[in-house]
Amino acid sequence: MAVAASLLCSSARLLPPFRLRLRELAGCKRIARFPSPVRRCYSSDTSSSSSDQLGSGLEKYKDLQKYFYRRLKATYRRFSNIPDHSVVCGHHHVYFIESDGIYRMDKRQKDLEPEQVLNLGQVSGGEESGLMNGEKTQTFQWSVQRIRLSPQEKHLAATLKTNHREEPRCVVVRLERRISPPLDPPHIILTLDKVFSFEWATDEALFYTTLEGLRCSRVFRLDLTPTGSRITSVYEETRPDVFVEVALSRDQQILSINCSSRTGSEVLLIDTTTTTLEPFLVQPRQLDLLYHIEHWRGWLIILANTGHGQEYQVLQAPLSEPSMISWVSLFAPGPGSVVKDMDVVGDHCVLAARTPDSELVLIVVPLAHPKKAYTVELPSWACAIETKKPGLADQGKVLEFLISSPVHPPVPYSLYPEDGLLLAGTEDRSSPENQPNYTTTHLEACSQDGTLVPVTLFHTVPVEGLRQAPLLAHVYGAYGRDLNMEFCPEKRLLLEQGWALAYCHIRGGGERGLSWQRQAREEGKQKGVEDLQACLQHLFSLGVSSPSLTALTACSAGAVPVGALCNRQPHMMRAVTLQAPFLDVLGTMEDPSLPLTLEDREEWGDPVENPKHRLTITSYCPLHNITPQHYPSMLLTAYRSDARVPLAGVLKYTEQIKKAIHTHFTLNPRTEYKPAPNIVLNLQPGANHLGPEDFEVMLEELSTAVKNH
Repeated sequence: MAVAASLLCSSARLLPPFRLRLRELAGCKRIARFPSPVRRCYSSDTSSSSSDQLGSGLEKYKDLQKYFYRRLKATYRRFSNIPDHSVVCGHHHVYFIESDGIYRMDKRQKDLEPEQVLNLGQVSGGEESGLMNGEKTQTFQWSVQRIRLSPQEKHLAATLKTNHREEPRCVVVRLERRISPPLDPPHIILTLDKVFSFEWATDEALFYTTLEGLRCSRVFRLDLTPTGSRITSVYEETRPDVFVEVALSRDQQILSINCSSRTGSEVLLIDTTTTTLEPFLVQPRQLDLLYHIEHWRGWLIILANTGHGQEYQVLQAPLSEPSMISWVSLFAPGPGSVVKDMDVVGDHCVLAARTPDSELVLIVVPLAHPKKAYTVELPSWACAIETKKPGLADQGKVLEFLISSPVHPPVPYSLYPEDGLLLAGTEDRSSPENQPNYTTTHLEACSQDGTLVPVTLFHTVPVEGLRQAPLLAHVYGAYGRDLNMEFCPEKRLLLEQGWALAYCHIRGGGERGLSWQRQAREEGKQKGVEDLQACLQHLFSLGVSSPSLTALTACSAGAVPVGALCNRQPHMMRAVTLQAPFLDVLGTMEDPSLPLTLEDREEWGDPVENPKHRLTITSYCPLHNITPQHYPSMLLTAYRSDARVPLAGVLKYTEQIKKAIHTHFTLNPRTEYKPAPNIVLNLQPGANHLGPEDFEVMLEELSTAVKNH
């Protein structure tokens, strides 16, 4: 980002400019792209004692705007043809997404032109958000989010999304035999609003959940009949902290209704081979029991945290007797290894796992002979894995997946578990883009209580040569979620321009299993802040960069440890970039009327009813610990209609930190020799918590954060 790159520039050495920003939206995804004219608002004033320096700095950002835009666009263009899993395979057709809708090609007649099965203009033609002084303020268009085909490819359902609201829209289309040329536009049967997850049980029965104020609590069944359609309620969850979604087993024989909270699971199953399609319960919810279901030859394959230390292991139970009393252990990973995901492929259970050395591997468990489990090693640079949803004609003998890292584009692989064969799906392995010209180093930093915290470092020169390199450190540490480490072209560009990239896997995340999150939940939240400080100190001690060349970046809840560290050790970094930042933990957890407060109290604690929780939150909350001192420069990007992170907290934080900086420079006019930091609030329209999906708007946000200063 223009802001952070310029803020890291010192009088001694100008660093290569670049737009720094953590995005959870993977750069390799194919998405529908529409121009979206929008109005944006920026705020940047900080200390009045440094108005001249501030003004010249902002002019510098404006001058760099076009340069950033060109470089980013060129970088994304370089990687525009990398593989993804957006293509959906039916029995006879392949379905793919273009900017104006969904198309399909007949696998039996490859010489035919693609046939459009959904025209996005036919769905909505755009929506206006409103008027301001008699003028349109924003035009919204739809992009395709997810596609599902009915078992015999008679119908297609797809969810569509816009940036201006959280709730997707689902469109159901009847797939007719091809008539050339087509006489009529694609036949849309009906449109369903606020649909989150959806799966076909039969060609005429679609199960789906609805999103109401960030909560999914209801499951519905849509039946398509010769005379129309019928919608009935299937399930309703009453607990406010439970999120409900539907999923289909890999063999498409079991549809599950997953009811999950931060501390417990409950799953209902629907056997799609029966005519009644009635749900039945697997295991009633109990505190701290988490489990997930797959299906194999009339057996349930269960991933549950019933292993040593309440970590995940693989169990088995008959479909006819699914409760916990019937669960039998099949496989548990070795000490220090943690399971991240599970698939059932043919007669094998395939686990994605992390080793004690933080390496990503696959563990194959033959379900008929689980003691013969074996490990498949992946390339040492692999940081993220994305498995492909099987097509309707899938024979169940191969697992197709992509592996990537923040700086390595996705590479397709195929695993044949029966033979233990792993094949790379790329023909041209000699391409320069596919040859890692950088090093991935796994480190461990010793935190305050002696816990070793993993750090992943990407660099192009040996560690001992990184003293003068700018460093971008990434962090999250909440909800048991791993740091996003999928490929992002802007990270690759940073690396090519001489930056070092560090990913700090602090407690609160899930990198080292469920216990990693439990240690930094509620009263343990301080540990995540201590871990982040330890990671930076360890990097500096190894000769990786220095505080004056270091920027921190985080998204959403990742802003909590970053903001807390800025209050405690502001001299450990030069700049900070936060996207949709959660900064007012205390105020949010005190207000039960906010959409996620009741659910999130399991993560952050309840300051209203629990005095210990209140004391802990008060000790680290970024907003409530601001004090007059020299803070790092900051870019805060927030979205006006983001329901997940209250905008009021971001505005309060921005205002108070500007006041603190002004007070500091007022009280220390002569002794403070450093220039005042810049605090830039980049206020964007829309409700997309992860940022815009539109390509041009995304580039504009990346390159013009200070356009209107």
